[in-house]
Amino acid sequence: MLIERTRPAIVEAELALRVAAKAADRAANAAAAAVDAGGRDRLLADATAAAMAVETITVPSLPRLVADDVTSEQAASLLAEQGGRLAVLSPEGGIFATLAGRYSGAPNLEVFLKGHAGDMLRVDRRSRPAEHVDRPALTLGLAVQPEVLRDIAQMPGFRGKGLLARILFAVPENTVGRRRIGADPIPTAVAEAYAERLTALVVGLASLDEPAVLPLSPEANERMLAIERDIEPRLAPSGTWAHIVDWGSKYAGAVARIAGLLHLAEHLPNGQGGVIDGGTFDRAATISAYFAEHALTAFDDMGADPLVDDARHVLAWIERSQTERFTKRDLFTALSRGRFRKAADLDPVLNLLVAHGYLRSAPAPERRGAGRAPSPGWLVHPQVLRPAGTVQPISAGRVS
Repeated sequence: MLIERTRPAIVEAELALRVAAKAADRAANAAAAAVDAGGRDRLLADATAAAMAVETITVPSLPRLVADDVTSEQAASLLAEQGGRLAVLSPEGGIFATLAGRYSGAPNLEVFLKGHAGDMLRVDRRSRPAEHVDRPALTLGLAVQPEVLRDIAQMPGFRGKGLLARILFAVPENTVGRRRIGADPIPTAVAEAYAERLTALVVGLASLDEPAVLPLSPEANERMLAIERDIEPRLAPSGTWAHIVDWGSKYAGAVARIAGLLHLAEHLPNGQGGVIDGGTFDRAATISAYFAEHALTAFDDMGADPLVDDARHVLAWIERSQTERFTKRDLFTALSRGRFRKAADLDPVLNLLVAHGYLRSAPAPERRGAGRAPSPGWLVHPQVLRPAGTVQPISAGRVS
């Protein structure tokens, strides 16, 4: 739709450029052929004016909203070409390897950092003209495997320079093995309404030359202050967000951004002229609380060691099986095909789960006869047996 709307303007600008260029050539040729000095000066002035007229004509680029595995340099060029707005959307995480220096040999995060904050971006290159974007707006949307999270946490500069602090994480529960087969598709009315409103939002915002200013109502402003007051103690060295203080410091700003998007979506096509009310801000706060919980999980996963990962694997089996008591032999039999090669590999995992209160040693049954000694047993904390996915992370502390 945007391309169809822009194409006539592109054709018109290209034609105007060709006409102006030919006029400039004729003026330059006339000035060069002039015999007397007075006539030459006048013709030279005309040729100069014609050449300057050519420089004032800009041919619009075809609209492009989305890029995939793009380098930082390409992203900067696309931002400059597209009026400062671009989304990098991908079902994979290859962009992270690119940003870490896959092609350049050194991390290059500046475009993505400034694209989030809207800070002026200027890129100077030896072989190309400088590119300048006053207020870049760069969206990053990726669907990656959990292993990618662990990889990017080790990439130089990703956390230290604040890239990870700018990301809203969603870490859905792994339901493989118990997925609903033949689930109903999204209702047609819902899918059509979503596509219609998203299209209207994109087309409406594409016509804006200046950023839309969305003030908060007094009620929304008070809710923002309440969030800031609530978050601040969590960022203290002893606070619950001390280990993600970089991400948490941007939390209030994320709430405001989401509130702005909800406001625009709810007040199409003229939402950019209104005020964000308290109800809209409350909905944004609810969505943001979801991202806060998932950020804790994501950063916990990024910093997890293999032992913690093994412990999570055992907890997942307990949740699935809903067993209240098991033996080491039961556990090894259930999980031995892959992660744990011998029963002794389970010892440090079980010790960790006991230390965090998830398990408690159960009295071993008496040995009867000359057979094999009874396998050690464990009792499961009742909280672990709640519906899958509701147990707090191991790093969050003991189960109470």
